[in-house]
Amino acid sequence: MQSKSLSSSYILTADIGGSHITVGICDLRTYGIVSQSIIRAEVNSKRSITDILTSWTNALQEVLRKNTVPQVSRLSVAMPGPFDYEKGISYITGLDKYEALYGVNIKQYLADLLEMDPQLILFRNDAESTIAGEVLTGAGKGYINVMGVTLGTGFGSACSKAKVTKDINLGSIRYKDSIADDYLSTRWFIKRYYELTGAKLTGGVKQLAQIAVENTVARDVFKEFAVNMADFLSGPIKQLTPDVLVICGNIAKASEFFLPQLARELSSVHIKLGQLDENAPLIGAAAVFDNKILPASINSVKQ
Repeated sequence: MQSKSLSSSYILTADIGGSHITVGICDLRTYGIVSQSIIRAEVNSKRSITDILTSWTNALQEVLRKNTVPQVSRLSVAMPGPFDYEKGISYITGLDKYEALYGVNIKQYLADLLEMDPQLILFRNDAESTIAGEVLTGAGKGYINVMGVTLGTGFGSACSKAKVTKDINLGSIRYKDSIADDYLSTRWFIKRYYELTGAKLTGGVKQLAQIAVENTVARDVFKEFAVNMADFLSGPIKQLTPDVLVICGNIAKASEFFLPQLARELSSVHIKLGQLDENAPLIGAAAVFDNKILPASINSVKQ
């Protein structure tokens, strides 16, 4: 199936994670993900340029092949930084992922592969995409001023006012002896649990949550995380005065062990967990096309 019209509301949309890519089709009329369009594929982010981009394009093409909607004419990508989101060039380095893509024009690569006009491929920061999705149709819907964080392999953050969502990159701000990202991400849990017990967490926060059911030390680690998070966020919350704080990401799945403590520490703001899971960044990324003026004609998307 080939796209023939820019009036189509259907957007091929992708979320790039540290170890995976999720792809689906978003209908901008409803900000909904088309039923059964999503696939999730593992990606080894430490491999070569060819291996990484082949994994991504295989996932994109698989969704296009099984697509049942009439037209898909554009592509949006939620992408971690550092990244030139306008030009589509990766500047990720020193993060133990996607090092091989440094300086690569990913927009042009995807345009050539899918036979698209590069102007029809837009990138958006992954945390910004996630919070934008939650604002449009999830936990942040109905609020004017939203602040959101994503908790996972890294610490992402964004704020939204009247549905205009922007990355605020709190993770790079100085905190204690390092930066916030080092205290509010998966690697902090692994490091802290090892310091206290000498045991290594091979399964990350998911494993720690399983241990915490019957282990006081593990529960204390979650409580310490909550205290750190509240301590760090108190300043931005005071400055931004959000109506709600939305918490997303894989670490949020263990919220029963840290959210009660966090709520006590941040009693001045209403806290909600994200509701859309992997759909949030797909929807938020696709939404960048809402107010874009696009060229009058394009090549067909190769499907």
